[in-house]
Amino acid sequence: MSQDNLVYSTDGGRVETKKVQPARPKTDGIIRIRRETKGRKGKGVTTLSGMDMDATQIKTLCSELKKMCGTGGAVKDAIIEIQGDNRDKIKLALEKRGYTVKLAGG
Repeated sequence: MSQDNLVYSTDGGRVETKKVQPARPKTDGIIRIRRETKGRKGKGVTTLSGMDMDATQIKTLCSELKKMCGTGGAVKDAIIEIQGDNRDKIKLALEKRGYTVKLAGG
């Protein structure tokens, strides 16, 4: 039996498992905006990737962009997904904040 599954020990009582935070992916600092429909039954989604921020900053940016566009969205694996084709609105908003932005894909 491995020590990873240890729940209780007579030496120290209840054993707490340490949560490992995933390492932030290295990026070049350019936010890439693309429109995707693959795997969404034809529904379009605007995705933002390449942000050099931590998880809480990405979540707050996502919520601000959702409010600005008036749509829903989510954060999955450090990629922001905003429902609908809002590439132009998002690009203008991010450029006003001082980010380097590129429209990727077709």
